Amino acid sequence: MDVAGRARGTARFLARGQEAGEAEVPEEGSAVTTPPRPTRPGRDRDARGRAEQARPRDALGRPLPYGSPGVAPIDETPRSPDDTLAYARELLDVGRAFAAHEALEVRWKSCPDSERELWQGLAQLCVALTHHERGNAVGARRLTDRAAGHLVSYAARGGPTYGVALDDAVACVRRRVGDLG
Repeated sequence: MDVAGRARGTARFLARGQEAGEAEVPEEGSAVTTPPRPTRPGRDRDARGRAEQARPRDALGRPLPYGSPGVAPIDETPRSPDDTLAYARELLDVGRAFAAHEALEVRWKSCPDSERELWQGLAQLCVALTHHERGNAVGARRLTDRAAGHLVSYAARGGPTYGVALDDAVACVRRRVGDLG
């Protein structure tokens, strides 16, 4: 079974009653080729000097050699909470848990401080799914536990969840990674 086939259905943990606006998801299987490795030493940086991932990646987020074809990168434009969740759900639906993590991470890095644990926890649930898809059971369980800690802490403070049932989200990922405890 391919990656998308194994990961389909995991978007349930981000389900909500009312759909947010449509978000563009790179076409499944679409590949992009990155330019050769930059000549400057160190990490890839954008024009403002901020870290940027120019290296191609496979569908599970693993780096590939510069110049190799990889999956299309996600749009890292900051989105509203509802649009972020819709985008992450769409990415999960096509088997791109790592890309869904990246979409949630954009929100985590741009959200109000009071919501950071929510977005960090949701992003970490997607990383747990990524570890599971890569065959790393230990990493999947650890990230699920770490995410659960953030989400439990956030829920205790009563912040908005934007329609995501946090306990159900954690339980869904625990089932997926094979840790029912």
